[in-house]
Amino acid sequence: MRDLHQTDSVTASRSDARAQAGSQSEYMPWLPASTSPFVPEGVDPADLVWAETVAPGGYTHRVLARGSRIRLDDPTGDACANLVVYNALEPWERLNVADTQKIPWQAYLGAGSPLLSGDGRALATIVEDTSGRHDAFCGTSTDAWNTAKYGDAAPEGPSPSGRSLLAKAAAKHGLTKRDLPPSISFFQGVRVDPEGALQPVGSAGPGHHVTLVAELPLLVLVANVAHPLDPRPDYVVGPLRVHAWRGAPTTAADARFTATPELTRAYLNSIDHAEARG
Repeated sequence: MRDLHQTDSVTASRSDARAQAGSQSEYMPWLPASTSPFVPEGVDPADLVWAETVAPGGYTHRVLARGSRIRLDDPTGDACANLVVYNALEPWERLNVADTQKIPWQAYLGAGSPLLSGDGRALATIVEDTSGRHDAFCGTSTDAWNTAKYGDAAPEGPSPSGRSLLAKAAAKHGLTKRDLPPSISFFQGVRVDPEGALQPVGSAGPGHHVTLVAELPLLVLVANVAHPLDPRPDYVVGPLRVHAWRGAPTTAADARFTATPELTRAYLNSIDHAEARG
């Protein structure tokens, strides 16, 4: 417990605050990003524009340039990264989970899967995936769900809902709950059984990652919360590591560009939209 005399005046409070300037937390953004102790293999630390460890039950957000690589790491096997992305220049264009599954004929996300907007454009593409355990069916948890399951859903409480944390992240960019579409989640899988019921399949274990490329300038919102179908009675979620660095968007030279007619059209739509805006 801190000595009260350390904060019993304005000058003492200032001195106390400054004395903690070099303190570090297990969960924090690394500033500058190049100082991250968890730089992905093969990435030059000088190229990093975002490096952060998101706490269990925490959230984060960032605006990233077109072509940026975004890597999500699950070091313990218990992270659950609930993701929403927007066109950063026109945030009314946002992730459309139904189109993301329907148009490319992909019920289950993995390497090569685009994340589509309702305007037929690829907002991002999954370019690496060592996990294979993801979910584009359920969306994230709500206050009502977590209150019923855990007895609490407050953002500052022991079992925050993903929806409430995404709303807080959205508010940092002038958006409201009405601007939040359903999210997708990484690292906690769900499959549809032969009877059509959704079955959780958990994680692939610790040490897996997913990398996406931003096909347009992106506003990225992430909530790291327990999956709503997690069968464990306790609120279980592990830390999530996030890194981003500069890169290039998908072009006609990439094999995924022509992998299917639907992908070609989505990438052409994104390129046309981006180039018209310089």
